[in-house]
Amino acid sequence: MSPLSTVSGVAPSLAQIGGFGPPRTELGVGALMPYNGALYVQNYNSHRAETGTGVSLRRVEEDFSMEKVPEAIGVDGTFTNRLVHFETGSLVIGPHVIEPDHTVHTVDELAQHRLCGTARHLTRPKTHVYVLTMEGLVFELELTTRQVVLLWDLNDELATEGEWKVHYKDCYSAHGRLVVCSNEYGEDDWAGTQSRGRLAEFDGTSWRIIEHKPFTAIGGRGDFTDTIFAAGWDAASAILEVYTARDDRWTRYRLPKASHTFDHKWQTEWPRIRETEHERLLVDHHGMFYELSPWAYGGRIWGLRPISTHLWVLGDFCSWKGMLVLGADNASPSGGKNVTTAEPQSGLWFGKTDDLWGFGKPSGWGGPWWREEVHAGEPSDPYLMTGFDNKCLHLENHGETSVTFDLEVDIHGDGHFRRSQRLTVEPGCLATHVFPSGFSAHWVRVVADTDTTASAQLFYT
Repeated sequence: MSPLSTVSGVAPSLAQIGGFGPPRTELGVGALMPYNGALYVQNYNSHRAETGTGVSLRRVEEDFSMEKVPEAIGVDGTFTNRLVHFETGSLVIGPHVIEPDHTVHTVDELAQHRLCGTARHLTRPKTHVYVLTMEGLVFELELTTRQVVLLWDLNDELATEGEWKVHYKDCYSAHGRLVVCSNEYGEDDWAGTQSRGRLAEFDGTSWRIIEHKPFTAIGGRGDFTDTIFAAGWDAASAILEVYTARDDRWTRYRLPKASHTFDHKWQTEWPRIRETEHERLLVDHHGMFYELSPWAYGGRIWGLRPISTHLWVLGDFCSWKGMLVLGADNASPSGGKNVTTAEPQSGLWFGKTDDLWGFGKPSGWGGPWWREEVHAGEPSDPYLMTGFDNKCLHLENHGETSVTFDLEVDIHGDGHFRRSQRLTVEPGCLATHVFPSGFSAHWVRVVADTDTTASAQLFYT
């Protein structure tokens, strides 16, 4: 089979295959980066070097031949960070700094850590970047000398709990702030007895926690627009937090979950918010692809539309040579826990962005409230309504008095809501509203006329 041969868009000859070991765990695609004619692929194993072999930085050339980068062979671990530094022209991917002539340097101090994010420096952007580890350490990396300095331990700054109980995932900087996230989530988080996840920002002076919820991806278009996007979730729904610099504010929007198989910190891996077409963002979030405009007007976004659903665990995706490239985490022996998989392996998919509309139909479930304490006259978070066919709302009143709920929709996308329906729900009862065929709006929200505990969950099919 030639390097250009594909099966349903997947190029088998470019599969990332790990060592048979032992040890033997996963080998997922952690980072993809087009760089000076080549496509760099950084793969990863499950937890540092001792959990698996065969991790390496790989380079795909224009003729679709692939090599393991010699300077990076033997550097095993978990690496999912990538950034092209404009001023020096350097590529930072995994623990490597690559020069424009493709000279590869490995930063030994970073190679021993699980690296999950790289971001532009707030005060020395021409020479330095930040590098975040999954354990919550933030390093400063000087790109010409490749000197490393530890700046923060986020377990101290954000009151997280350290290795095995912490799972930092991404970082991003723009508009004078460094934003980080972690996605701890398990039974106790679902039950509401703990909240280990974090979305937080450093404004140049101090750290501030934005959300005590699991978040997996942060992105945007830098200072070119006034927005920063962060993708997370909780028991009620998927979440998109949006920072708008014009009014210096974070706004929470809620989205459907396309699958519950992403509802654990180890199963979300590294979904991304990436620019894949010029000035257009592609979001992979909780089993669904979305298109997203990087612009906000009046401090609000409405250029968000579902594309398709999928079951793929995707560590990264990018545009290369006019194609969309998806990097998966497909099959893992999991240290012997998966007895039907012999070797760690993951594929690369090649196609065009519009092929995504041929994946699974947009559908999902979620809502603004999940056994939530709600207050009279206080609207819920806006929940995405556009781009889905059939829509059904279930309202449950967990309180002890009758409650009237207003369903309000935003047809402009600018935060201007008007009542569409009014439902009264008796205590301890459930009311179901099926929206008429073809009914849609940009966003929907719910407002109660009485303090209560309620659930509001929408199902889109």
